[in-house]
Amino acid sequence: MSGLAEVTSPPYDVIAADIENQLIARDPHNIVRLILPRHAPGEPGSPYDDAATDLTRWLADGILVPDGEPALYVYEQAAVDAGGSPRPDGVLQRGLIGALGLVPPSAGIVQPHENVMPGPVAGRRQLMESTQANLEPIFLLYEGGNGAATGLVEQVATCRPPLAEASTPDGLRHRLWAITSPAELAAIAADLAPRSALIADGHHRYAAYLQLQARLKTAGAGPGPWDQGLALLVDSASYPPQLGAIHRVIVGMLPEAAVRLAAGVFKVRELPGGTSDVPAALAELADAAASGVAFLLAGDGRAVLLTDPDPAVVSATVVEHPAEFWQQLPAAVLQDLLFARLWGVEDDDRAVRAVHDAASAIQAADGEPRGTAVICSPMTAGQVYKVAALGQRVPRKSTSFGPKPRTGLVLRLFAES
Repeated sequence: MSGLAEVTSPPYDVIAADIENQLIARDPHNIVRLILPRHAPGEPGSPYDDAATDLTRWLADGILVPDGEPALYVYEQAAVDAGGSPRPDGVLQRGLIGALGLVPPSAGIVQPHENVMPGPVAGRRQLMESTQANLEPIFLLYEGGNGAATGLVEQVATCRPPLAEASTPDGLRHRLWAITSPAELAAIAADLAPRSALIADGHHRYAAYLQLQARLKTAGAGPGPWDQGLALLVDSASYPPQLGAIHRVIVGMLPEAAVRLAAGVFKVRELPGGTSDVPAALAELADAAASGVAFLLAGDGRAVLLTDPDPAVVSATVVEHPAEFWQQLPAAVLQDLLFARLWGVEDDDRAVRAVHDAASAIQAADGEPRGTAVICSPMTAGQVYKVAALGQRVPRKSTSFGPKPRTGLVLRLFAES
């Protein structure tokens, strides 16, 4: 569909300021205006009110048109070449987008693996309250095997013409199909009912779903659209996800101090090329991480590899159980040893920025205010599933699953639910 790429965006929490500006300039109706609303200083109202106003206007003007009947949506992301043909060695992911019934984490049905921060949760909840909508899906994984839902996803994606299609600058083609047949919807529901799912991406939004539901129930609301939340569900057995790291920028801590404070516990090796060759520095980190916990500190042109933390210090500092698992988990060592014990840093949005791209993290560390980039290695899928199975959480923004769903292809309006 012509123009669809110009009005959609990545998820809200991976959009840097420069990308946000590009999206806003690309089309006056880009979805980023709703998910990251900007409010003029000194004007009455709030950013959330602005998003609600824009959404109402877009619906009135026919920019957005609700579907005429209930549906689940098959969603496909495929890596394509310059001519638009799928690459045989590229990404292919298919799943279902629809309304997910909300349950508390203690039920073990929708399983988180990361902690959340109260500020982003409240912000996403306020946006939903103002717009009365779920503006973008969270990303869930489940083990579907040869179930009916997976079979229907494959059948629809390979045998039916798509409802919408768009190719985005990241080299992905996005296609969408609607499933409206009562028999097919019933077969999917029956297959998915006994299963559980892992939150791959969207911990803050799922927490915001639950917070909104709880607030309305406390206020006396009965059953309603707030009892569900928009989600993409992918069968990880059929489509194993990509799993990357999320990096940190320690605001106000210069690399010289960060390295000095870490040197008493970690082995420290200065990379001769510094940050002049980021790919080479990342390769050094990957090699070191294959043998144990490792981090790359970067900034001021320096790249310093931290490896082999003192086992006795790690044992005394990382106290979660089972110890043999947590003490080999980079996210736990980063939080408990580097942040809390060695640097005295509180992991919040003011002191620590989470950045998805390593080069961007290094660039941010050299900006104002200056700081130190901590480049991390990714967790394995097995580690993520074990954390969830244990009912425990790694620190916020420890994992980056992909490919992430494109925002703006499917919205869920409470009034239409």
